Formats: sequence, C-alpha cells, structure tokens
Amino acid sequence: MEEEKKQRSSVRQRAEAIKPYRCKNLITVIEDPSDIRNIGTVIRNVNALGVEKAYIVDPRGALPNDWLEMRERQSLSKTSVSAIKWSFVKRFDSTEACLEHLENNRFVSIVTSPHIKGRKNVVLDEADYTIYTKLAVWFGNEARGVSDLAIQRSEMCVSIPMFGMIESLNLGTTSGIVLYEVTKQRREYQSKYRWRNKRGERVDA
Repeated sequence: MEEEKKQRSSVRQRAEAIKPYRCKNLITVIEDPSDIRNIGTVIRNVNALGVEKAYIVDPRGALPNDWLEMRERQSLSKTSVSAIKWSFVKRFDSTEACLEHLENNRFVSIVTSPHIKGRKNVVLDEADYTIYTKLAVWFGNEARGVSDLAIQRSEMCVSIPMFGMIESLNLGTTSGIVLYEVTKQRREYQSKYRWRNKRGERVDA
C-alpha cells in the first residue's frame, strides 16, 4: 500500500514537472491509418514530444469512440508503450467531420506531403510553426498519404528533405521528425511569449 502511494506521488510529480513543456493548442491528426501498430507509435511520439492531443480519422471503425476504452486496448497500450494512457485521443468517422471540428474551434491545418502543384509547399525546417495559435498537423495513410480533402483545406504542405536513394519514410519516423521540429519551435516561443492577445498581437511573457 505504501509503495503504491509512492508510485502515485511520483507520477503526479512528473506530470507537474512536464506541464510547462507541453505545446498548447497543438494537435496531431492521423488520417485513416491501416496498421494499429503505427497508431501506437505516433501516439508515443505525441506524448514524448509534448503534443497536446491526437485525433484519429477512422472510417473503418477499428477503434472505440471513447478514449477510456482505447486506453484499455492491449494493442494500443503495448505499441504506444502506455502513452495512450497519458495522451488524450479523439476518434472521428471521417476526414470531413475532423476538419469541421478543427475549423469550428479555429485550428489551422497543415499536412505532411511531397510537393503538390498549386499549393503552398515548404521544407520542414524552413517554416514558422509559431504563427498559428491553434495548429493541427496531419499525417496520412501509410500507402496513399493525406487525402485531397485534407490538402485542399490545409494552410500548407510540409515535406521532409531527404538525400538518399530511398525517398520515403514510415509513418512513425515521419511523425517523429515533423513533430520534433514543430514542438521545438512552439516550446521556444511559449518560453518567450504568451500566445497572441485578442488583437492578434504577440505579448511578452
């Protein structure tokens, strides 16, 4: 009993210690993933890098609607190394439903994608991810990538520069690289400024 109390106290202390480093108003969206192991890996990255929430577009209904039920799924708990228990996850039936929810809450979406004609395309480390108070970063299906609908309603397409013969990365690796850059910038910003006031101006912390 005493040992259990110590463990709970240690968990609470850790939660308080990392709170200032979490990136507020930052959401990771996984669109129609085909492999549950990849969901777990992305959620692990979300938690480790301090992203506030994860949304999953799941048109096949592979996951339960309730986050608490997701936490009990052994497949998700194991592949995320229990990160599912510490990161809020919300499920959507469709890309349209997810986009509507984000837009109604004034989130701006960006997608991870190779160069797409007619869209704003940026290289990962050349973009400023602090100009959006509320930001959602989309990652697409392992085979098809991000949907046309998500691209059309996004602010820009972000690509990872690659210099090898193989010019593709798996979902877990891609999410880790992209989210590292995004959270690094936003954490630095949060340490210097409060988020914009009602007039849209940056305010010193």
